[in-house]
Amino acid sequence: MVPPPRRVDLRLVPAVLATWGVAWALTGAAQAWAPPVAVGAALGAVGVGVALGAVTRARRRSRHGAPALPAATPAAVPAAMPAAIAPDIRPDAPDTVPSRAPRGARGSRGARWAGGRRAVAVHAVLVLACVAAVALGVHAQAARQAPLRALSGQGAHAELVGRVASEARPAVFGTGDRWVLAVRQVAARGVAVPTAGLVEITADGPVPRFGSTVVVSGVLRPVSGGDGPLARLAASDPVAERAPPSALLRGTHTMRSALLDVTEPLSPQARGLVPGVAVGDTSRVPDTVDEAMRVTSLTHVTAVSGGHFAIVVAALTALCALARAPRTVRVVVVAAVAAAFVLLVRPEPSVLRAAWTCAAALLGLALGRPSAGAPALAAAATVLLVVDPWLARSFGFVLSCAATAGLVLLAGPLARRLTPWTGRPLAFALAVPWAAQAACGPVLLLIDPHVPLMSVPANLLATPALVPATVLGLVATLLAPWAPGLALPVAWLAGTATGWIAVVAQTFAAVPGARLPWPGGAGGVAALALLTLAGLALVLRRPPGEGWRREWREAVPRVVRRARGQVRRTTARHGRARTAAVAGLAGLALLAVVVVMVPRLAGAGHRVPADWQVAACDVGQGDSLAVRTGPESAVVVDVGPDGEAAGRCLDRLGVTTVDLLVLSHFHADHVGGLAAVLRGRAVTDALVSPLDQPEGQAASARSQLDAAGVPVHVAAAGDGGSAGSATWQVLGASGASRAGGSGGGDEGDGANDASVAVELRTAGGLDVVALGDLEEPGQEALVADLAASGRSADVDVVKMAHHGSRSQSAALARHLSPRVTLVSVGADNTYGHPTDDALSLYASVGSALVRTDECGTAALVGRGDEIGLACG
Repeated sequence: MVPPPRRVDLRLVPAVLATWGVAWALTGAAQAWAPPVAVGAALGAVGVGVALGAVTRARRRSRHGAPALPAATPAAVPAAMPAAIAPDIRPDAPDTVPSRAPRGARGSRGARWAGGRRAVAVHAVLVLACVAAVALGVHAQAARQAPLRALSGQGAHAELVGRVASEARPAVFGTGDRWVLAVRQVAARGVAVPTAGLVEITADGPVPRFGSTVVVSGVLRPVSGGDGPLARLAASDPVAERAPPSALLRGTHTMRSALLDVTEPLSPQARGLVPGVAVGDTSRVPDTVDEAMRVTSLTHVTAVSGGHFAIVVAALTALCALARAPRTVRVVVVAAVAAAFVLLVRPEPSVLRAAWTCAAALLGLALGRPSAGAPALAAAATVLLVVDPWLARSFGFVLSCAATAGLVLLAGPLARRLTPWTGRPLAFALAVPWAAQAACGPVLLLIDPHVPLMSVPANLLATPALVPATVLGLVATLLAPWAPGLALPVAWLAGTATGWIAVVAQTFAAVPGARLPWPGGAGGVAALALLTLAGLALVLRRPPGEGWRREWREAVPRVVRRARGQVRRTTARHGRARTAAVAGLAGLALLAVVVVMVPRLAGAGHRVPADWQVAACDVGQGDSLAVRTGPESAVVVDVGPDGEAAGRCLDRLGVTTVDLLVLSHFHADHVGGLAAVLRGRAVTDALVSPLDQPEGQAASARSQLDAAGVPVHVAAAGDGGSAGSATWQVLGASGASRAGGSGGGDEGDGANDASVAVELRTAGGLDVVALGDLEEPGQEALVADLAASGRSADVDVVKMAHHGSRSQSAALARHLSPRVTLVSVGADNTYGHPTDDALSLYASVGSALVRTDECGTAALVGRGDEIGLACG
């Protein structure tokens, strides 16, 4: 039997939406408006509250002849708000908004109108109070952050004192680790001042424990964006621990470390996923599994959030029920364990959202009122935004709230519509991932401009394994410090469940078309939101019934006849307005599909191989090289001239994440296309030339990277690290000594010999060397360094220096002896590139020459001992 629909309590929605909107605006460019907004909203709340009290007092006096109550004061308004907002919080109160009384039982029209006005006034007080609180929070936090922001903007050397606020991750550059410090004091130029803010620390040596108080010094650098650390610091001295973590945090650290030790003998997926599912530690998840989970929208498995809290709370509730514990004991036990769970998995934004939602639900249970999802979510989000307004810009927090809202508002109605077709269990199994994807899809486009077509089926099959994986993983976590011998088989059982999740993720990620390319930005978000609304309107508008089940089983002609009759009945019953609205939505959805897909299909004539490893993009007279680091990620070396060519090339290659962006030097034909590459793609880090010439182009590139929130590092010979599944190392970047030493004339200037020369090695084993625009003197210096170190002899692929100009080093060509030489050059260019001498030089060492002016975008595939080429 299909459960009847319940009305959803949306009374707190206006407050949370207003709080979120104001927080988002004030933490951005409008931060200076925080004080007047706070004062105005507070005065408005007091004014509306006083007016509401006066009207209520006057109505009571006129109705009962009772003496007037004392005048309402501003201090009395907050105290009266809980009773006014939620008068039905009592043991026998319903969970939903009270239904309207029968017509005969209603009061006069004037009374109903007065009641409606009072409700609006109460909501106005609540909204204005929340706006005032969040504006005051922005102003207070901005004042506390001011010293840290000022010093980071000046690039000052500072000593920071604070608490370690995250687990460590491997640094992108070098061999150190990076972690987040919640700073409480900064000292610079002999003056120490209190401050507040998050700083990303990169340091070598032992990793400090989460929650410990440490002292670290180094040069502060600013970070753009408002949803994370506001500065970064590379430690110049060893990190000193001033105070250890609390005893409770030390206990959680012991459990996390013991779990990693226990899972060490397991398979690679279990070694990474069991700690990820249990405590949110994703440091050992294999890159292939991690990418497959991202493609299939299964990253929530290791991103601890509401689902994990629901599993923990359900397990505890079941145990308390078996023990016949009273309600008060249940609430206390669940609250204590939930708080400990937050510390165990670390208080990330999604974890905090889930914890506060759980707290709101527990409050309802303690008061004897059944929990309601929408009010609990709205209350939790409002409280967190008031405490930390910068959460409004956190994608993790936004996605967590959106997914929960989708489940609360859509899962039930979708399940009721699907039940006549599939039966109730399968209907709910389908409705949950469908509702979450519908709510999160438009937000995810801002991070990754693709629509995961395999999300719903992958989640349908994988999510059931999350319950045993989480429960068994947590049991193994509790046992690991005290009984590792018992914890190992439990972790192995959890690994069988995570193995199923990994198999599902990798299987569906390999399906052709698993992710549909979609335009990024506001236009793409609006198009997907419109399609989603149209689909939901078409699915939810028809009432369920046995007729649907019969239609499912009958022949197509009968289905068509019944559908035709249904259209006639719908038109007659609801009039033309509703039908026209649905038809309009369907038409707009079709138009959105056409607008999105036609350009994609028009450019589908030439396709790159699915297993490409290296690609020289056809950007005209310029350079842009992509080296694959994952299914949808790459290292990108240079971005070509001004225009969309580099961006379109990366779109064709399916690159949505740039693990490392290398700008070899700042000439326009190497950095002009930066805007197109940054648009709709996540760029993890950027590596740039040490010589900021030409100054205007260097300043423009740095400004764009800063605006996109991309950390920028100046290259130095010997720098290296990993980027996804690839590794990289800077072979040469001595721009200061080479500046002015180039060939001059029409072949270049000092900036050319300041080019960053980088070597990359793909997961498939291809060695790639990109030479930027090095002139012959720079190449001679590089080959001398390489010969002295014994590196980079007989590589697989070389990107020829300076588009094949005449200024080439024969010694470097012989030393590298590449199997394939890529020449990035524009057709019919006026520079005479590539020159015959340059082509003959590399041909003489046995290298196959591939030119982008003849081949177009050249994609290379390493297959055994052979290198395949695809042009297009």
